[in-house]
Amino acid sequence: MPRLKKRRQKVVREIVGGEVYEYVPLGKHIVSAKGVCGGRPTFKYTRVEVAVVLRLLAAGLSIDELVTNFGGRISREAIEEAIKWAAKLVAKQGKAVAA
Repeated sequence: MPRLKKRRQKVVREIVGGEVYEYVPLGKHIVSAKGVCGGRPTFKYTRVEVAVVLRLLAAGLSIDELVTNFGGRISREAIEEAIKWAAKLVAKQGKAVAA
């Protein structure tokens, strides 16, 4: 099976709430931060994992319900980006398996 090429991604460093926040942007709203949730993709400036939100959508919650349930910390735009991001990953993985 062919291996997916890993690209070296740029680490962004910001000061948030007086602390250093380092992350690799995976999208406008999705990041991977080494010290947050084991580096799994989260929504920027939160500890909410993208996979959790996608599972909740799959379970039948609407985007509006999620925005409300997360107290507005995750926007509709961020959730829509997560859906598109996941779809792109699935398509990319499918191409790698087929090759």
